[in-house]
Amino acid sequence: MSGSDTVKSLLVRRKLTRAIADAVRVQLTDHLTVLTPLLWPQTVFGDHVQGTQREPSHKADLAFKELQALYDAVAPVKPFNLRRELTPPLTFVNPNLELTPLDYTYAAETAGGPKHITVRSPLTWTLTYEGFSPARLQEAIDQKVRGDELQRFILSYLLIHLVTKHRPGVMKILQGLHFPSITSQAPEFGDLPLTRIAFEITTERPSDTVIVESAELTGVDAFEEVVKADDIPLLRDPTRERLLDIARQYSPQPA
Repeated sequence: MSGSDTVKSLLVRRKLTRAIADAVRVQLTDHLTVLTPLLWPQTVFGDHVQGTQREPSHKADLAFKELQALYDAVAPVKPFNLRRELTPPLTFVNPNLELTPLDYTYAAETAGGPKHITVRSPLTWTLTYEGFSPARLQEAIDQKVRGDELQRFILSYLLIHLVTKHRPGVMKILQGLHFPSITSQAPEFGDLPLTRIAFEITTERPSDTVIVESAELTGVDAFEEVVKADDIPLLRDPTRERLLDIARQYSPQPA
């Protein structure tokens, strides 16, 4: 973003960003409502999930072994330090999905040194099962008494990570609707894989000066990225592009 941006111009872009974010989130929520049954844990883990009526399968056994290996790598180390065995059958039966906007900490440069600002990416969300948002995971980590609850949180993130990995057709549907998914990590959660979905429009930060000035005006050390409006006309329909590619094979200048 240009360094000439001001808080005044930022307000206009922020209104546009929030209008787009509201519309896009409704659209994504509608898509996920339809796709949720395809992302239930038992679709991948079979009888390793409590309450399922599925027969044992080799694929489900392999998926559970993958889950066990991830759990053994993540749970015993920081920040979880949880040494508790993972015992099937698991209790995640037909859970709904939840979207949480991505927040991260950014060190804005000022004359007095770095100023830490919580920045939100309004078109990127962490995808979790309902009730297991990143904020609630942090609360579970901070609790003095740990055990079943913390294990359940760790497990929820590993499950959604592996379910989306093993259901590539579902994720291709979302990607075709301009909602690609990625796997990320966050410093506060160590090596725990985080499943995220983003809309295909870039959001960005203005200059540090504008960020700090905006935070001082609101009295809160927080900021929301704004839409890069030039990206909007660049959105492409995958089906249209694919058909055009086919048409070009038969005619240099398809109608």
